Amino acid sequence: MTLSTEVKKLAESKPFYAVAGAGDFAVEKLRGLPERINRLQSRRGEIRDAAKDLPEKARELAGRAEGYARDFPVKARGYADHFTVRATELYEQFATRGRKVVSRASGGAALELKEVSKAAAPASATRKNSRAPKSGSTTRS
Repeated sequence: MTLSTEVKKLAESKPFYAVAGAGDFAVEKLRGLPERINRLQSRRGEIRDAAKDLPEKARELAGRAEGYARDFPVKARGYADHFTVRATELYEQFATRGRKVVSRASGGAALELKEVSKAAAPASATRKNSRAPKSGSTTRS
């Protein structure tokens, strides 16, 4: 394939931008990780105290789990529908975010890829035509 075809495919590739957006989101979250770790470490004592009550809470939850198990098939369908919609929304958000990230990283070139791919093909045709003698031109002897 020609370079212009590859550039055009990339410019029209929503999955490419979605991956770039997801990567940018991951980097954003990873940057906040040290702060979250520090907050959790400061709550160690509170967590240890809460762990003492776990056996009693487990018994309470076991009784409620039976009710949830009966309702699960009906609720599962609702959850599946909800998550399908949410996944589609996230895909669109990541693609939009990815376009912005790629645009910033490439100095705006990502938004101009379509124009570049269109301009690349005629430019090569123009060069070929410039080598041919122009009609009505005279040659010197």
